Amino acid sequence: MNKENLDQIDRGILRALQKDASLSQRDLAEQVGLSQNACWRRLRALRDSGLIQGQTIRLDQAAVGLGLTIFVMIRTKHHSREWLDVFRREVTLIPNVIDFFRIAGDYDYMLKVVARDMNDFDRTYQRLIDKVELDAVTSYITMEAIVNGRDLPV
Repeated sequence: MNKENLDQIDRGILRALQKDASLSQRDLAEQVGLSQNACWRRLRALRDSGLIQGQTIRLDQAAVGLGLTIFVMIRTKHHSREWLDVFRREVTLIPNVIDFFRIAGDYDYMLKVVARDMNDFDRTYQRLIDKVELDAVTSYITMEAIVNGRDLPV
């Protein structure tokens, strides 16, 4: 199942769950206009197809003491499979890195890092540059999250 196979009811289920994954089966069925059994079958099919990948909650970043968000741009001279395997492993071991992308353009990778403060970020930065050789690292400190963690448009 992919986006092209979704009907309006499937899309409604996905939109509702993106807004509130804790909805009861009854409430979800009511929102999309199905019986509970029919809704359960569709939900199971969406999960089985891989369109739904788990169920999570969103935390208030500042409330858990992670008020700083930094985008880290990385350029490297290395592009071998071995280097990339080490780099991926080391970056994914850093808990403050919450998003990690390989990108096109002037930089090769972009990380989204959360931290308590600049000292916390500096520890993350030092850990990163200590583990792998990098050509250039540029950090952009955010001042305000205008839109963050939007639902996917299904």
